[in-house]
Amino acid sequence: MSEPKGILPVPAIEFRGVYKRWGETEVIRGISFAIEKGQVVVVCGPSGSGKSTLARLINRLDTLSDGEILINGAPTSGFTGRRLQKLREGIGFVFQHFNLYGHLTARENITLAPRKLLGLSSAEANARADALLERVGLGGKADLKPAQLSGGQQQRVAIARALAMQPEIILFDEPTSALDPEMIGEVLAVMQEIARSGTTMVVVTHEMGFAREIADRVLFLDGGRVLADTAPEDFFDNQKHPRIQRFLAQLLSPAQSREVEEADA
Repeated sequence: MSEPKGILPVPAIEFRGVYKRWGETEVIRGISFAIEKGQVVVVCGPSGSGKSTLARLINRLDTLSDGEILINGAPTSGFTGRRLQKLREGIGFVFQHFNLYGHLTARENITLAPRKLLGLSSAEANARADALLERVGLGGKADLKPAQLSGGQQQRVAIARALAMQPEIILFDEPTSALDPEMIGEVLAVMQEIARSGTTMVVVTHEMGFAREIADRVLFLDGGRVLADTAPEDFFDNQKHPRIQRFLAQLLSPAQSREVEEADA
């Protein structure tokens, strides 16, 4: 259903003056931005910049120190119990290290949450899991356990597990950083297909090819602050911020990194 004329659509995710502190250390420092429904937003930046914390705050794996995060217009900082569970049911999370249950098969990993949380029957959950395994290119792997799968295959099972709850939002926290180079492409291809489906995605990653080709926006974090929030073409081709220039150069080559640092000196 379209929004009534004159009424702006409610963002899928909105940060309002968000802070996160660990003791005396501010990891996230007064961040404010909104993500519209269906947008694909890549979050990048140097190690320790607060990227993973930002993602974990969205579904309350970490708690806010100050400010507010709204999901579909609802403030979530006070959610507890069943309301918090419902929030998490609507937000898929794909972790860096897969987090699959080693004693369960691929199908069983995918069906666990839909059966326990959504009340699907075994037949319904199995049918959903098998369809998702086909979607991520693992139709013949349903009965294998994680140890029998490659890293790329395990991550694709983890993505299928997140999709099994039919979430409106999916968060990816460095989904390819634990993979061998030859396995990265197969995971990114699945993520590209999800992006084309209209699912709201927040992707913490250093895969700049994905950011350039698939993202609607790129957020660059440094020291817990947003230094850039822009379209990919502006982020990559019209970048003026010296800190971001250095970051991009370092991803390309050490030699280019030194050239940028010398020019910025």
